Amino acid sequence: MSTQAMTVSPVDEILPPGRLAVLGLQHVLVMYAGAVAVPLIVGRALGLTPDQIGLLISADLFAAGLATLIQAFGLPGVGIRLPVMMGVTFASVGPMMAMIAAGAAANTPKLETLQLIYGAVIASGVFGLIVAPVVGRLARFFPPVVTGTVILVIGISLMNIGVNWAAGGQPFQPDYGSPLYIGVALFTLAVILLLTRFTTGLLKNTAILIGTIAGCVVATALGKMSFEHVAAAPAVALVLPFQFGLPRFELVSVLTMCLVMIVVMVESMGMFFAVSEMVEQPATTKAVIRGLRGDALGAILGGVFNTFPYTSFSQNVGLVGVTGVRSRFVCVAAAGIMILLGLSPKLSALVAAAPAFVLGGAGLVMFGMVAATGVRILSGVDYGTNHNNLFIVAISVGVGLIPLVAPKFFQFMPGVLAPLLNSGILLSVIAAVLLNLYYNGLKGSPARLTADPTLH
Repeated sequence: MSTQAMTVSPVDEILPPGRLAVLGLQHVLVMYAGAVAVPLIVGRALGLTPDQIGLLISADLFAAGLATLIQAFGLPGVGIRLPVMMGVTFASVGPMMAMIAAGAAANTPKLETLQLIYGAVIASGVFGLIVAPVVGRLARFFPPVVTGTVILVIGISLMNIGVNWAAGGQPFQPDYGSPLYIGVALFTLAVILLLTRFTTGLLKNTAILIGTIAGCVVATALGKMSFEHVAAAPAVALVLPFQFGLPRFELVSVLTMCLVMIVVMVESMGMFFAVSEMVEQPATTKAVIRGLRGDALGAILGGVFNTFPYTSFSQNVGLVGVTGVRSRFVCVAAAGIMILLGLSPKLSALVAAAPAFVLGGAGLVMFGMVAATGVRILSGVDYGTNHNNLFIVAISVGVGLIPLVAPKFFQFMPGVLAPLLNSGILLSVIAAVLLNLYYNGLKGSPARLTADPTLH
């Protein structure tokens, strides 16, 4: 028995149920704000009623749980089987907003516009299943100088979210940057730092969760956290397929969402490489292809259950780095919690009550950990005998930060290119891959990304 336990990979280790539940809840809290953001944006843009927006959020949580199960637990030939959490991709927001604007201009009923969106999402998922093997084999173009650069840009880009959270949400809010918000965010951060420095075991592994709860207690005492929506929400509500009507398929919408799926897959490869580095389990070509199929199947489920395309959530990648917990079954437990939240609006409202500024204190740690992982990978790159690697890193980081530091840089470019040009991660991927090919050819491709026949 002991010999068998010794042979189990940390990624496949099944932790005690209580610890799984606590660590899983921590993952859910970390991703919740981002997970429900897209349904809120789309629902409000369409002018849906609060009840309809609530349906979108419940469906999103339910489908996110299913998509996470597919990635973390796996199906035959599908799923990366690493500690990965799935949430709605922000890359889909631009095209969907364009579809909503076009529908409004043509006086199309809002539910018909929503059906067009779901048709495009389902079609993009089918497209993703078809092209996943092709995209996955591009992993040979991702040596450490490329993956490290991309992961660094992911972390830096995410800091924008964390800093905005710490200031209260979004810059257009009148109380954005309130000293109270920043103070509570710093308190949350301080609790996390104390726990990671002076505790061990479960306390250290759940520092993000404990810090978030401590921040929520302070926010409640200050009158900045309300439980009104928790009391009003129903205890149970089923999530049914096609609650807003059957999907409608339109060529332009489908093609646009298929482009989004390519963006999602390229970004997901960066997430897969980041997680594989953190858990010290190489991301082989076969595993990457399985993960991309997981993204595609998640999109299909999203369209069926009245929600949107899914991708690996980078804030949870940072949490893996902070806790050091490698078990993918933590994310399986988190997936179960997400499904329960989707089926219980009251529970989801309780998690949603956590203020953005509390999450901001935790976000600074998690997102910084993603950037630090990129730095760690880049520290192993040869700059002494190959000075060209410096150019690859420098230029790719600069290109990747364009959407962050200059949001209007591409404002006169064709709208169809918006999913590409507004994604700093994708821009850094393209720049790093092309520059690496220009300077190094394929000689820097890592053996760790070749197909591994031993993988299940």
